[in-house]
Amino acid sequence: MARKIPSELVDEVSLYVAEKKVYPREQDGLTQRLRKAAVIWLLGMYYGFAWLQWDDRQAVLWDLPARKFYVFGLVFWPQDFLFLALLLIMAGLSLFFFTAVAGRLWCGYACPQTVWTEVFIWMERWTEGDRNKRMKLDNGPWTREKFMRKGAKHVLWLAFALWTGFTFVGYFTPIRDLAARLSPFEWGGWEIFWVLFYSLATWGNAGVLREQVCKYMCPYARFQGAMFDRNTLIIAYDPLRGEPRGPRKKGKLASVLERARGLLPLDVATSAVVHASQHRSAADLQAGARATTGLVVDQQHGLPPPPEVNSPEDLGDCIDCTICVQVCPTGIDIRNGLQYECIACGACVDACDMVMDKMGYPRGLVRYTSQNAVEGKHVRLLRPRVLIYGGLLVALAIGFAVGIAQRSPLIVDVMRDRNALYRTAADGSIENAYTVRIVNKDIAPREFTIRIDGPEGITLVEAGAVHRALAEEVLTVPITLRAPAGLAKGRVDLDLVVESSAEGVSETEETRFFGPF
Repeated sequence: MARKIPSELVDEVSLYVAEKKVYPREQDGLTQRLRKAAVIWLLGMYYGFAWLQWDDRQAVLWDLPARKFYVFGLVFWPQDFLFLALLLIMAGLSLFFFTAVAGRLWCGYACPQTVWTEVFIWMERWTEGDRNKRMKLDNGPWTREKFMRKGAKHVLWLAFALWTGFTFVGYFTPIRDLAARLSPFEWGGWEIFWVLFYSLATWGNAGVLREQVCKYMCPYARFQGAMFDRNTLIIAYDPLRGEPRGPRKKGKLASVLERARGLLPLDVATSAVVHASQHRSAADLQAGARATTGLVVDQQHGLPPPPEVNSPEDLGDCIDCTICVQVCPTGIDIRNGLQYECIACGACVDACDMVMDKMGYPRGLVRYTSQNAVEGKHVRLLRPRVLIYGGLLVALAIGFAVGIAQRSPLIVDVMRDRNALYRTAADGSIENAYTVRIVNKDIAPREFTIRIDGPEGITLVEAGAVHRALAEEVLTVPITLRAPAGLAKGRVDLDLVVESSAEGVSETEETRFFGPF
């Protein structure tokens, strides 16, 4: 049996194939304006929030040495870890919910990799020119102009990356203090390390690797298929209308929506897409479209032969201009079907709409839609997974908001003296020693008093004492409980109550009083 299997010896097989650089063409349109607005808004928050002040402190600060997180008027302590866990769960559910409804909306508009890559591409265009100029510059020999343009680009990249790293550290060390210690330079070793590390990561990921991070390093692209269904909103090419593709003169041929040919049957349109992906045109080859992960279907597996083109009337609306490929930041051809490299940025939507406008055709050949909509089937927005994700997300958001609103600004911890179970005073009474830790989580100074709720006869030696705590101060207060000799036998359960000067704020901790058995 093995002898019947043809074999071929291939020399110099490499496990790694170098990626060709993608030169995305600049494109204007509604989705690209929305993306630019998202980039400006998100980066504005990242670079701006670190400089905002809230009273006498930084508005957003992760103070790791003090184990406190400041978010405007809120202060989170280690005891508030539950809120961080809820926030992470909500972030995960939000990702699932929006992916089920709108596909890779996060990747196209809000992912840090996408946002910073967009800015780095802007700087590349400023220094090296448009797509054709960048390609010509890279393919040409090293000249003074090429050195100056490449050098200017990397200087801008490096400055922006250093600013990014500086801002990142500024969320963990007060950024104004960090800036003040620039001259004379008095940064610590860890501050220098993290500024340089984050700067290098930004420069490498957004400037050098770019789409390779999305394709090979990001796990989201790999498991997105598990969250998609045929009703999920994706960017899709309409093969029923667009195939067979081919060039034609402007104004010589009406859209298929306006002439007798109409839309193709689904299987015929799919066959045309498969044939086009396997027999790429000169325009496709020149555009350098990725052809590795597109629609891969054998024509012999249940598909009819592709439609023949005997006259211009047989053509679809796609003129095979490949501009949708040229504007793609990951270099794929959306006409080959849904691909994991697609980050749903919408650049191909704007590009195709621009071409359709020039040809006098209706927009929407490439559009935000669902697979069912492309195939003319019923589209269901409210589906079980969407309702489950949405319901859980709303419930957690309500719980998070209620928990934050009802969070106590006081933490009390009671610790017994471990050196002795009890001690006998000179008058024969029984005493127990405790240490009360009072955490004033409020941003204002407070006064606290301590009392006990327990069997009559057990008293607090320091009753009536007022303990003053500054804002966010932790007090350690030693106290003593006393009981007559005959009252406290064995173990007695009681409550220790700490009351704040703030109206309605108190905390109760259970503890035990021990006497002779």
